[in-house]
Amino acid sequence: MSLKVLMTAKTIAAPGLALLERGGCAVSFLKDGTDSELAQSLRSTPFDAVISRTLALSGNLIEAAPALRVISRHGVGYNNVDIDSATKHGIPVLIADGANGQSVAELAVGLALSVSRRITTQDASIRAQQWNRSAPGLQFAGKTAGIVAFGAIGRRVAEILQTIGMQIIAFDPHAGDRSTPGILWAETLDELLERSDLVSLHCPLTSETRNMIAAPQLARMKEGAILINTARGGLVDEGALAEAVRSGHLAGAGLDTFANEPLAADHPFMSVPQIVMTPHMGGSTDAALDGVAISAARNVLDVLIEGKVDRRLLVNPAVLKHRTVQTK
Repeated sequence: MSLKVLMTAKTIAAPGLALLERGGCAVSFLKDGTDSELAQSLRSTPFDAVISRTLALSGNLIEAAPALRVISRHGVGYNNVDIDSATKHGIPVLIADGANGQSVAELAVGLALSVSRRITTQDASIRAQQWNRSAPGLQFAGKTAGIVAFGAIGRRVAEILQTIGMQIIAFDPHAGDRSTPGILWAETLDELLERSDLVSLHCPLTSETRNMIAAPQLARMKEGAILINTARGGLVDEGALAEAVRSGHLAGAGLDTFANEPLAADHPFMSVPQIVMTPHMGGSTDAALDGVAISAARNVLDVLIEGKVDRRLLVNPAVLKHRTVQTK
């Protein structure tokens, strides 16, 4: 009998699908990609695994899927999964191995350049038959970039910005290795904010990091600084950020993630042209989608066939107490 896998989206990149099918998995997809369709699918079919994209996997849904043996995230974030419920039921939750990191890093730098040189607003001006060459921009060379969370993506952003000529300062209380050449370290977030002309966020959304950038933190940033967030929308108090840019304290912001997606028509960002936005597509490149699909598929097969997990990618290590899986 085939192992049943549900992808909580309409498709998965071909290399990941091929890997699952070679492993004896029958893969199902959501036709409409809605919460109600996800709930109906989990309650009507005994899936062995779920590959999770953006839809929420609540405790109620996990409870309704007694055959579920693994939740594999199609990405590196996991705030859309009820981790406590998964752990309670002995279900390992695994993230992808950072295969989309390069693409996310490139978008972070692209957003920063777009804000600093006013690319989107200048493009709009030209299309409105206005030709204004006098609007000043910000040159990054010689300035300081603050990287909040110095994991794989943060490190890659730092490398790219160093080639531009920026000094890098990092803040990461969980970083065990501070030996990267040319990197200065801030002991507190406030220190990083006060010293940086550009701040780029790369941390997960947890109870500790939710709204970590709110009005007090924005006030500590340099006048004319830029904030970039390609990590998780809940890291930033969006109303406070809109006001900080609207007031002129910040030059602008570049955002790929938001607290609630998609944005409402009356969201405060909609009326602030200095905030450049993309629709949570940092990992949406051909290379990244292939890599993440392969990683997500491998996590599924490791659990369903080998009964093992990669400890580096395991979100809920407490699940190992259930002895349903072992570490590789």
